[in-house]
Amino acid sequence: MTQLKFLSQAPRFLFFTGKGGVGKTSIACATAVHLAEAGQQVLLVSTDPASNVGQVFGISIGNQITAIPRIAGLAALEIDPQAAAQAYRDRIVGPVRGVLPDAVVKGIEEQLSGACTTEIAAFDEFTALLIDSAMTAGYGHIVFDTAPTGHTIRLLQLPGAWSGFLEEGKGDASCLGPLAGLEKQRGQYKAAVAALADPKRSRLILVARAQLSTLREVARTHEELDAIGLSRQYLVINGILPQAEAAQDPLATAICQREQLALATMPAVLEALPCDLIELKPFNVLGLEALRQLLTTTTATPHTEAITPAIQTPNLSTLVDDIAINGHGLVMLMGKGGVGKTTLAAAVAVDLAQRGLPVLLTTSDPAAHLGETLVGVLDNLTVSRIDPHTETERYRQHVLETKGAKLDTQGRALLEEDLRSPCTEEIAVFQAFSRIIREAGKKFVVMDTAPTGHTLLLLDATGAYHREVARQMASGIHYLTPMMQLQDSKQTKVLLVTLAETTPVLEAANLQADLRRAGIEPWAWVINNSVAAATVHSPLLRQRAANELREINAVAHQHAKRYAVVPLLQDEPVGVGKLLEMTRPPLRKP
Repeated sequence: MTQLKFLSQAPRFLFFTGKGGVGKTSIACATAVHLAEAGQQVLLVSTDPASNVGQVFGISIGNQITAIPRIAGLAALEIDPQAAAQAYRDRIVGPVRGVLPDAVVKGIEEQLSGACTTEIAAFDEFTALLIDSAMTAGYGHIVFDTAPTGHTIRLLQLPGAWSGFLEEGKGDASCLGPLAGLEKQRGQYKAAVAALADPKRSRLILVARAQLSTLREVARTHEELDAIGLSRQYLVINGILPQAEAAQDPLATAICQREQLALATMPAVLEALPCDLIELKPFNVLGLEALRQLLTTTTATPHTEAITPAIQTPNLSTLVDDIAINGHGLVMLMGKGGVGKTTLAAAVAVDLAQRGLPVLLTTSDPAAHLGETLVGVLDNLTVSRIDPHTETERYRQHVLETKGAKLDTQGRALLEEDLRSPCTEEIAVFQAFSRIIREAGKKFVVMDTAPTGHTLLLLDATGAYHREVARQMASGIHYLTPMMQLQDSKQTKVLLVTLAETTPVLEAANLQADLRRAGIEPWAWVINNSVAAATVHSPLLRQRAANELREINAVAHQHAKRYAVVPLLQDEPVGVGKLLEMTRPPLRKP
């Protein structure tokens, strides 16, 4: 195997981080196998809520160190973030239950219900693996699937006694709750963060796909980690279609061209990083043989004239037919980064507008080309663009001028730090969205980049934080009105966007569970960029199409009440005509 840069002189700790569906679990597993077969003692650790490490190896792992059969020197551990978060909540809430009023306890539980708590609880579990301990003493390498985010590390670096701050009633903002009771572990956390920042001991590997949007997100992650001292990073761009697959296949040719454009125009901050390219493989990365082949260069598959025709599945137009019946309403597209929900929101908006219905497309996506393409093209389609940075800064200033004015110097410093969290941006953007939600009573409002279930739970909490947010809503808008509308399936239709791959489907299922906890029932799922829904000649893409069928079947029969599949298109869906191809794909002859 050609030596990859991220494996060269590998330090003891290797962290793989990236969005769902980019292949970080597969690459982490393949790395662990490679190091173990080179004679090292290796521990593979997953903190991913949708972990499929056990599935990759074909065994049950769980929250205990488990030897991997047939690989001497390799063991694995799956930290269950949800179980860790529940244990964490119990440690914090248990001592005050029956002591504090029930309403206060419920407020604490709500604050501890979201993603911030899960992140920190998982970090609490694996910090023990970053310091010298009997449990890890025998391992030369520890490989982590899903590193902590810069947000989590920044919170754990904060000074001060969090418990006392909370007990005095000064800290009821979005991410302060999860830090209650951390003072006892602060020494361990400090040592763990120091290990992460030491390039002789740790290496962070950013995993991405050769897509413009994905590379932009990775660039933001790089800058966030760099800002807190984790500057020694590597970049792995996974799943690049081999050029040989483009022969006599227009779809494969288009994919290759898009990927080469993304690589040629990647953000400048990524160009300086050591970078490895890993080719797309025709097989699912399950089992040892697949893992051994993942980090190698694929031998070109002989060309064949055989084709794989597109499968017959509901298309997006079928969903739009049902949405259009009421003549107005709120349509929200939710999903993890990189699944294409911004473009799908534009496609739904265009399809509704083409039917003669008034539509407002609301997005916080920084890619202005959608607005430039749509505005003025259809008379009954308008675009409202929300700038997350502007809205977040406005929200921060308002909170500091109101709540912050009542705090002492230490309290104000802690509040300022908390207002830098991702939760703050979500809430600020939601407030901006809520100001236009009422327009859905007379037209269609199609909303992209919707808030997560975690944010909605915070906004609907019954404690002090809920009341504070309610007071901060724009003048004239009742706080409960947007929440009640989101929870009313007659007024709001939530579309969950995913890809026909294992991790994105699991992540969408987790988001669905989060939304249900907030009283919001997703109306439909949309599987985007499906190879199985396209007609392909490339042998590699034909195999990928076959691999998608299991995930499509899982969505159809396990997760979704209704669903649609959008095929992977040859051309970028920019402009009315191309966007309509997403909802009404043209019939293609084999």
